[in-house]
Amino acid sequence: MNRSSRTNTAGRRRAAALLSALLATTAAQAAPPAADPIDLRQAFEAAWARQPESLSLPSRRDAARAQQSAARSWTPEPAALALSNKTDRLNRNQGARELEVGVSVPLWLPDERRRSGALADAEEAAVESHTLAAQLAVAARVREAWWDWQRTRIDADIADGQLASALRIAADVTRRTRAGDLARADQHQADGAVASAESALAQARAALAAARQQLKAGTGLMPPAEPAAAAPRAEPEPEPGPAAEPEAHAALRELQDRATVAERTAQLAATQSRANPELTLAGTRERGADGEASQPSITLGLRIPFGAGARHDSRVARARAEALELQARLALERERLQAEQEAARARVDAARTQLAASERRARLARESRGYFDKSFQLGETDLPTRLRIEADAADAERQAARSHIELAAALSAWRQALGLLPR
Repeated sequence: MNRSSRTNTAGRRRAAALLSALLATTAAQAAPPAADPIDLRQAFEAAWARQPESLSLPSRRDAARAQQSAARSWTPEPAALALSNKTDRLNRNQGARELEVGVSVPLWLPDERRRSGALADAEEAAVESHTLAAQLAVAARVREAWWDWQRTRIDADIADGQLASALRIAADVTRRTRAGDLARADQHQADGAVASAESALAQARAALAAARQQLKAGTGLMPPAEPAAAAPRAEPEPEPGPAAEPEAHAALRELQDRATVAERTAQLAATQSRANPELTLAGTRERGADGEASQPSITLGLRIPFGAGARHDSRVARARAEALELQARLALERERLQAEQEAARARVDAARTQLAASERRARLARESRGYFDKSFQLGETDLPTRLRIEADAADAERQAARSHIELAAALSAWRQALGLLPR
């Protein structure tokens, strides 16, 4: 077999291989995409169900309700039963006996009961605001992982399309090279474009696999591995209302409730300047010696402790310091969230502008690709120009697809800054 025959045979084999790969890629793209088993809301709910705050929430609520019940009770502590028996059996042994049975009841200090109830109410509100703040922190992590996954799905989809286009061009170049219309250098350049597209696709799929695992680690749900067939559904734009008010943000509510708890703790500590007094009621039966009748008696006593002194002052000062610290932190957090909300709103506006521009560029690039494809088929355009036009069109399509994701991610970031959970 001469050299020309071997060249033609190799060219036919390469063309057949390229066409086979092109048909396989086209069939894979034509297959109906698998439906997403989860959406952003479901991913957030799955992630929240795994959090320690979610698991401990029922117990925290039970504790808050128990503290409220304790504050409404008649005594600050349960009553105590006192029993005593006195006898002279170990010394004189003349039959002297004294049996005493009594009840000791702690008493509230002035205004202590009301302030204990106020503290219990504040702690119940703090449990709920802490839960909302924890949910919002989980939502931030889920949103970030979710949109990273969506970006990698779009990149993998675009890379698939680039490979299919490169294979189609390479197959055409192989056919024209065999016919003598193009040089061997053009064949090498087309094959190099296919290799580059294969490398880009492998990199995109690796990034997609990493993003899937990251989302699975946070939610416990395995997202599908297929590239996205269309842009994912974006969250609705925030609407004006009580939920979007700055002071309704879960982080601010949590700090405000914690500050309220600290203030009421300080007020209660100021009231508890001494231990609780105790009221004692006891009954006694006593006899002096054997044969004598037992004599009953009743004892009513009141125990009033002295003031706590330095210990009490330290407890009050500590509670007031915590309240002041939380108030200062609340002011700083309010300013930070306001700046974050303004930045998120500006990011949404910029994403909309970018989306419109990228869609216009993608439309123009598709039209130019069609023109140059026909020109290349007619031999009026060289291969480097055709490959450059193809690369520009692929980049425009990728930017347009990514712009949809960036707008959806910007809307999520805006809702996150306003303290709204995923929808």
